Amino acid sequence: MQDNAASQLARHHVETMYAQDACAQTMGMHIEHIDVGFARLSMKIMPNMLNGHQSCHGGILFSLADTAFAYACNSEGLAAVASGGNIDFICPVLVGDQLTATASVRHQGKKTGLYDVEIINQNGKVVALFRGHSHRISQSILDYQPILD
Repeated sequence: MQDNAASQLARHHVETMYAQDACAQTMGMHIEHIDVGFARLSMKIMPNMLNGHQSCHGGILFSLADTAFAYACNSEGLAAVASGGNIDFICPVLVGDQLTATASVRHQGKKTGLYDVEIINQNGKVVALFRGHSHRISQSILDYQPILD
């Protein structure tokens, strides 16, 4: 991992985002570890997250992976947004499952990045794999304001 100062700064950037992330907070996502280009989040699957088959709705898994991806690609302090993302669902997730999503940078260029996210359950079994593409905006994460067309 990175040196202590860079890691602390990455955590500060992500905690700033999390403080304004009503979705992550409402869904019960918790930050487990942050480093430069890296984020690990956890979340427990609640009954209101189940689909008609009584397994976790895929959108919930996508949201967890997307949030870990967002925190990893914004950890350096340069505002980045998703330009795309794909997910593969490996096995069902059930109510009460404790999930951990780990996002890691695979490539970070000047403007675009590629990140992989693995979601595992409490038994260490992979339940989903996500790949996200990011695009950096020319401003600090601390100053970011969305541009509305």
